[in-house]
Amino acid sequence: MNDTALQYVLAALLVLPLLGAVGALLPAPPGLKGRGPDQAVLRHGVTVTGAVLVLAIVLAAGFDHDHPAKMQATTDLNWISALRIHLHLGVDGISLPLLVLTALLTFLCALYSYFKMPEGPSPKAFVALLLLLEGGTLATFAVLDLMLFFLAFEMVLIPMYFLIARWGGGEREKSALRFIVYTLLGSVIMLLGLLLIGVKAGTFDMVALATDNGSSLSHSTQLLAVLAIGVGLAVKAPMWPLHSWLPDAHTAAPTVGSVLLAGVLLKMGTYGLVRIVLPMAPDGMHTFAPYLAAFAVVGIVYGSLACLALARQGNGGDLKRLIAYSSVGHMGFVLLGIASMTPTGVNGALFANIAHGLITGLLFFLVGAVKDRYGSSDLDTLAGRTGAALYGRAPRLGGLVAFAAVASLGLPGLAGFWGEMLSVFGAFKPADGLSRPAYLTFTAVAAFGTLLTAAYLLVVVRRVCMGDRGTVDAQPALADVRGYEFAAWTPLAALTVLAGLWPAVLLGLTDPAVHTLLGGN
Repeated sequence: MNDTALQYVLAALLVLPLLGAVGALLPAPPGLKGRGPDQAVLRHGVTVTGAVLVLAIVLAAGFDHDHPAKMQATTDLNWISALRIHLHLGVDGISLPLLVLTALLTFLCALYSYFKMPEGPSPKAFVALLLLLEGGTLATFAVLDLMLFFLAFEMVLIPMYFLIARWGGGEREKSALRFIVYTLLGSVIMLLGLLLIGVKAGTFDMVALATDNGSSLSHSTQLLAVLAIGVGLAVKAPMWPLHSWLPDAHTAAPTVGSVLLAGVLLKMGTYGLVRIVLPMAPDGMHTFAPYLAAFAVVGIVYGSLACLALARQGNGGDLKRLIAYSSVGHMGFVLLGIASMTPTGVNGALFANIAHGLITGLLFFLVGAVKDRYGSSDLDTLAGRTGAALYGRAPRLGGLVAFAAVASLGLPGLAGFWGEMLSVFGAFKPADGLSRPAYLTFTAVAAFGTLLTAAYLLVVVRRVCMGDRGTVDAQPALADVRGYEFAAWTPLAALTVLAGLWPAVLLGLTDPAVHTLLGGN
């Protein structure tokens, strides 16, 4: 497919969710009928997100895989001349997998919601917010202007806030408020850094700035820019100790909200570090990289220890909260790979991004299903006499929980293994000029973190699937995996296996683009 055709595909990919959001608010979604208006608008959501997924697959199929470092499907239109802001779009081997992942997860969430709509207000607003969230996330990974990146980055905050506050459970309003306050404060700080780079370099064009590789920015400017942008992105990543909004948000969010929050929104922070900070301010990043690595490994160990504490019998830990804390640990490996400033580490970080989206998205789907059946996601309730032995009561659901858990702990042959391994390898031999002894220490701590990860996930599997007393025959059967659940979960499980067996498919896309970004050419 030629580049002009890909331009239209990419433009349609970004515009369609926004048009769909408007259509969802109409008295009757155009061209769709159902048993009632609620079913019609949910069907509208499935149709629009399905069309977006088809466009993402067409974009991936038409992408020139022989030149993944080249920015393709580019559109560059002058938008606000006075501020030198361009409507600049494009996709390369770094952004393409994230675009496809976003389209896939949003479609699966819309499909799941069609059959299992979260309790809350009218589905019209729910579908409109879901599509608006998808549009903002896709735009974040496709825009090539710093100001457009900021606008797209901010665009996702409002729909996620309302998804948590209106369709969540527990302390949903308090959790949603904490989410919006943390992320907005981080975004304000990030904006200052983006403006500093744009004003000092004389352009907001991300391709030109990456090619320049920081040569037009002084060392002090780079330091300030990395500090400001890094803090804003670290909040979204989430990096310890700026992560504290995440467990509450996940615990309160509806199932599809947790899937999208973990699967794609967290990736916006790490994507920004790779797309903006590494190539545009390399000297400043070189100065702060050891500190980023230190925070990353603390997050790995902290997240794992928090999960172990929640998993222990008698602590009353919430399974959704446990998975949220596991994201702090897993994203720590992503940040460690980026902090190594090596092609190996950055490729590992990008791979781990996708793997985490697939596996943790599946885990939150499964936790939501378990909560629907038991009426609780409290681990003591799930593992106690009243809810013992998922293997015996719903064997296929129990098998999927075990599969997702072993994938999350990084079992070789599944997607979770390669990203974390490459990130650790990158830290083992960091970029020139970075302290080798310090990074060897970080590597050892991260390796210890993998053992802690295995420990808490195996405890979770034992307690949820087998029960605290190992009883498998005393309880009545539960509804096992339903048809719509099978449809929503199978793609994630299949891709987890495929990415684990053939990592070269993804690494073949990211590696040339990473070398180009790090080399500035």
